[in-house]
Amino acid sequence: MAMRTRLTWLQEKCLQNYFGGKRLCLLYKASVQKFCEQDLLGKCWNHGPTMVVLNGENCVVGAYLREGFQKRETYITLFALRETEVSECLIGPHLPALLFYDAETSDCIPGFHIVLNEKKVTISSEICKKLGLPPQHSPMFIQDCETFRCEELLDERMTRDIAVIQNNLLQALRTYTPYGDLVPQARILLLGPTGAGKSSFVNSVKSVFRGSITHQALVGCDIDGVSDKYRTYPITYRDDGHPLPFVLCDSMGLNQKAGLHVDDIDSILKGHTPDRYQFNSMKPITPNHPNYIHDSLLKDTIHCVVFVFDVSSIEHLSYGLVAKIKRIRRALIKSGILHVVLLTHVDSLDLITKGDLIDICSCEPVKLKLEAVHRDFGFAFSDILVVSNYVSEWYLDPVKDVLILLALKQILYTVNDFLEDLPLNKQVSEEKYSNVCRKKRK
Repeated sequence: MAMRTRLTWLQEKCLQNYFGGKRLCLLYKASVQKFCEQDLLGKCWNHGPTMVVLNGENCVVGAYLREGFQKRETYITLFALRETEVSECLIGPHLPALLFYDAETSDCIPGFHIVLNEKKVTISSEICKKLGLPPQHSPMFIQDCETFRCEELLDERMTRDIAVIQNNLLQALRTYTPYGDLVPQARILLLGPTGAGKSSFVNSVKSVFRGSITHQALVGCDIDGVSDKYRTYPITYRDDGHPLPFVLCDSMGLNQKAGLHVDDIDSILKGHTPDRYQFNSMKPITPNHPNYIHDSLLKDTIHCVVFVFDVSSIEHLSYGLVAKIKRIRRALIKSGILHVVLLTHVDSLDLITKGDLIDICSCEPVKLKLEAVHRDFGFAFSDILVVSNYVSEWYLDPVKDVLILLALKQILYTVNDFLEDLPLNKQVSEEKYSNVCRKKRK
């Protein structure tokens, strides 16, 4: 059975970030193995950068060894962690093994030494002061002693694995086919509050498939939003020029009173709204508009709606806007249009690092956001996707790419669920139309 650290997620993140963004790999846990310094040194010797963590009743103290346990003197960074604050004190040079009191030789570091078999650590008043600890912390009785190997967040092996996943996802999405070949391209509508990251997601998807950063969809921080037109964005792979079998449809932001009109949403869903249509918050499109699409087909309609929210502001939406989004969702459910949620800017949350993006939904801050969306809007957890958009970067990042591609893959699965669930007569008529179009193209 794998050992689990006593550190909370927040404590571990604080230590990771404070000591250079390291990943902590648990090597030794006294409460599971044995409160014995010989056992600890035997399991943790010569592992490179190492951290010893002592769990007290009210705080965590420990030592960071930049060069690990070895047979030469080195400087040792002592630290104390209380809530989210880390304080440190540099001592040495000392032999790292002298952190532990040796009963046979009585050797130890005078100002700071750990007596494992007695489950206590002795800290001098001078070091207590430097660590911001009251003098009564010495001796400090400990509940556990854990030792970690401090690794780079993304080592060479992990980077190779991510590159393989990225390439597999790109290949799978390039060869995606909408269910039953009913439509040539899946049409995905992005809805969400102003500034949620809809246009940034469009740019991010286009960037991943293009292989370089692009900013075709305008983004900005204007309070009323930048996107005021209905735009349909085909996606191409690299420079081959052939559009992939899905289209991202960007829209005006949702506001409590202004923003995208609810009637305009209905027109978009039914395929009546032309590309580059200029929205008017007070006056939705009507059949009298010169470019209104009267005889829309399944290929013109929306096959999946994605509600886009900024993960850092999801709990600060106004009551009126939340109510408006709920009304839109009820209308979608009534009409049978499937929809999911996309949470953007996940890397803006406190203590989230690049290494966390690999398994982002297991991070405590993200779990809280998922629960907020589930609680406030009623979405199933499996329908909530998480990404980190490209906003100000100059170069692509494979870890971000994987998150974006995984979200897109799930969206396209939802499209296929929608198409498969269409009435049989609708599927047959659209299939006939598609066959006619293919014959004309030939």
